[in-house]
Amino acid sequence: MWRAFIETALLFLTPFLAYVTFQLLQRRWPFVAELWHGRIVTALTIAGLLLAIAGMLTLAFSRREQGAYVPAHVENGRLVPGAFR
Repeated sequence: MWRAFIETALLFLTPFLAYVTFQLLQRRWPFVAELWHGRIVTALTIAGLLLAIAGMLTLAFSRREQGAYVPAHVENGRLVPGAFR
């Protein structure tokens, strides 16, 4: 559960982090109010929401090939190692 929440939050924050990185590469201090006007924040929010939705849809519809983990156990006196089945 936490993994899905953290992945979605990171996908949402990706455009904001990219904008901060861009401002740093331009040798500007990125935390000045003039660089965060309404149009920029709106565009970054929409981009973040689209990335988060795309990530959730990808997570929801991706096939899970791995299966469940069966721990090591003893069968007929022999140790069978754990595996995903």
